[in-house]
Amino acid sequence: MNWYQPKSWLDKTYQIGLFIKGFDGALELIGGLLLVLVSPSMVTGIARFLTQREITQDPHDFIATHILALGEALAHGQHLFASLFLLTHGAVKIALVVALLKQKEWAYPWALGVLAIFLIYQAYTMLVKPSFGMAFLTVVDVVVISLVWREWRKIRTGSDSA
Repeated sequence: MNWYQPKSWLDKTYQIGLFIKGFDGALELIGGLLLVLVSPSMVTGIARFLTQREITQDPHDFIATHILALGEALAHGQHLFASLFLLTHGAVKIALVVALLKQKEWAYPWALGVLAIFLIYQAYTMLVKPSFGMAFLTVVDVVVISLVWREWRKIRTGSDSA
């Protein structure tokens, strides 16, 4: 089967959305591998090293305090969960993106299901602790889900314009 070839601007948007998901999955895989290879105390040390200058200038710096909090959380009990989450999340995304780009018909319902599960989790996270980053990812996922649905309909009906 051939790789996906966009024919319209919506097709190109679909392709770009898949590339974003694939890139995100690759970053998650890399992050998960780093968490497996790096000890929890080293994670805390890296977080402190990365934020030391900002914290001395502004002890309430938004990004620096969040990096420190994440480093502490990973060092105190969430290290294994985070690494497993990132590894599986990243691997699933990459596998589905490749399958969708190769237009494997089985991948469309799987991608819709997995993205819907991610979307539910993101909605829960937004309710508990809203953030701009999570809101952005949620919007991107809604767009990607609608484009995957559109593409699946095209594949099932055999038409080029759905």
